[in-house]
Amino acid sequence: MSNIAHTYYPQSGRLVILGAGESGVGAAILGKDKGFDVFVSDMGTISEKYLNMLQEEGIAFESGQHTEDLIVNADLIVKSPGIPEKAPLIKQLRGMGKPIISEIEFAAQYTDAKLFCITGSNGKTTTTLLTYHVLKQGGLNVGLAGNIGNSFALQVAREQHDSYVLEISSFMLDDMYHFRADVAVILNITPDHLDRYDYKMENYVASKFRMVQNQRAEDYFIYCQDDAETVAALDKHPTAAQYLPFTQEGELSIGAFVDADKNLNILVPNREAFTMNIEELSLQGRHNVYNNSAAGLVAKVQELRNQTMKESMGSFVNVEHRLEHVACIGGVNYINDSKATNVNSVWYALESFSTEIVLIMGGVDKGNDYEMLRDLVKSKVKAIICIGKDTGRIHEAFEDDTDVIVNSASMSDAVQIASHLAKKGDTVLLSPACASFDWFKNYEDRGEQFKDAVMHL
Repeated sequence: MSNIAHTYYPQSGRLVILGAGESGVGAAILGKDKGFDVFVSDMGTISEKYLNMLQEEGIAFESGQHTEDLIVNADLIVKSPGIPEKAPLIKQLRGMGKPIISEIEFAAQYTDAKLFCITGSNGKTTTTLLTYHVLKQGGLNVGLAGNIGNSFALQVAREQHDSYVLEISSFMLDDMYHFRADVAVILNITPDHLDRYDYKMENYVASKFRMVQNQRAEDYFIYCQDDAETVAALDKHPTAAQYLPFTQEGELSIGAFVDADKNLNILVPNREAFTMNIEELSLQGRHNVYNNSAAGLVAKVQELRNQTMKESMGSFVNVEHRLEHVACIGGVNYINDSKATNVNSVWYALESFSTEIVLIMGGVDKGNDYEMLRDLVKSKVKAIICIGKDTGRIHEAFEDDTDVIVNSASMSDAVQIASHLAKKGDTVLLSPACASFDWFKNYEDRGEQFKDAVMHL
């Protein structure tokens, strides 16, 4: 029994994959193994890794173009989440009535593994990795996929897992119709990627709530009761699943909450109650209590032992470039949060520290509204150092809220300035709030340059 209850899509014929990245090549290999005539088409240059994989598998492909005649004859199309609906080719294929689905939707047809699916505007990578860590430590044969790790389709094709933890973005959800999550998690919903949703928040919220479509009475829906957008949308997007909320604003009889003694309590019907002091969690900060609440609820649904949960939630090491501790030099802590590419992520980062902060931020501004950072900047940030070409809006936003705002000429320059402004006990935090591609290849490159500059102080 797969996670798509019936077969809604062709099971043979021509399978066209648009996009030759991790998900696309994985889907191509699964399609080949299932007997499809597979063709992969990518408008860009295919990286060497994926080129080699396609060649080794003997899968037909093209790069640098989409040849219409080789695509419009498809019986089924799997598209990369990065290709927007507005793309002319997608519009044409939709007009022809061609089924266009995501890699996750395609692969779910071919597995009866349990699917633990996590989405949210912020924290989903950390929560996905934490959940995977806890379940693995608990002895489950579990795979990690979606927005992270190896392709879900490739793992379904070539590995056998009893369950998967999937990080799922709104772009993936947009092309998922019959897929069913055994456990669906929505961490939070804040404005992001609105250009893909006609600048309408309700469209973005609806996309996130596709996570709970098709859930049944035996499934679980885990969500944050403190997140206004999520709670407001519950009535509009009902599900048959069992609701498990988590909160830091009071006590619950079912779900996860923090009590007056700072204990995280996890209560799931017909399961042993779990308690752990939040100061024992390896990930600190209010937002990470939310992340642990969600991961803990997934683990408790799976009936993991309390001791196993405590050990794994106390030993987890976070993902690179997300609030990553780089070094302590002269009593100053240097933190790499390069993955914070939106304002909300920076809010979470600032909220994590009780020290004074020298904040390095900037890059390609995606139309950011910095208003939500104002109070935290006023109370915690002693200086802002701008990186990237577009610094004007940061100056405008914060000139009345912090004593020092300066521009830098490079990442190493920014780190040098920060080291002079910070004193013992302070935190130097790279948390850009912006995309990276003006000075850097991507957020990883930005984070690596920061770490390199810190190590050269």
